[in-house]
Amino acid sequence: MTGSPFPAEALALAGRLADAAGAVIRPHFRTGVAIVDKADESPVTIADRDAEAAMRQLIEDAFPEHGILGEEHGSVRLDAEFVWVLDPIDGTKAFISGLPVFGTLIALLHGGRPVLGVIDQPISGERWLGAEGRGTTLNGRPVHARACERLDRATLFATAPDMFKGEEIAAFERLRGSVKLMRWGADCYATAMVASGHADLVVESSLQPYDFCALAPVIEGAGGIATDWEGRPLRIDSGRRSAIAGDRRAHAAALEALAWHA
Repeated sequence: MTGSPFPAEALALAGRLADAAGAVIRPHFRTGVAIVDKADESPVTIADRDAEAAMRQLIEDAFPEHGILGEEHGSVRLDAEFVWVLDPIDGTKAFISGLPVFGTLIALLHGGRPVLGVIDQPISGERWLGAEGRGTTLNGRPVHARACERLDRATLFATAPDMFKGEEIAAFERLRGSVKLMRWGADCYATAMVASGHADLVVESSLQPYDFCALAPVIEGAGGIATDWEGRPLRIDSGRRSAIAGDRRAHAAALEALAWHA
């Protein structure tokens, strides 16, 4: 572990986890897979549940002392030094609609802080990997966020309007009115586009740790920044709001627009 915040074997395991999840997910894509509504009315499929189960088994085999937090199968050993955070299909609504903009999210946390992240799109075969101390790669090739010093030049993504509640609605509308281009949808794929230099901002709310922990190392390794709406780095115990940007200047301007007192 010298010079690295995680075991060297964790990088290889992250790739195997993405491979295993993709092998489960691909046969179900665009097949009319059965959909179940969870208690919060969000949809889930057998692909979500079986993909997470496959990843959890690989983690248990390789690092039985590590903790795991997953969207579909709960948590174990959250007090461990290292904790894996899994979202087998981030963007289940896109998945069941036949849109290949969902992704498998895999994060490794050290002391609650994301130090390794994967965004894997199993249909297009694109895999973004970010790890502390290493630059972010797309299928092994380095990627970099683009410069964007002003909001009026920025492309902003958010998943859906109904994720914003109460005062968040007015705050987001201030930001939306300040950017050059606003796009809805794309889930985690939007952050991948920021990391690859095709978009500038992703601002979300109504999140859980498995929705954002993997995104932070990917965007940071590409030269960007990932925080909550108050500018604090994303951690397992962060709140439900995130602000991701490829350029710190655009990020600072976005936070100013989002502030309640703005």
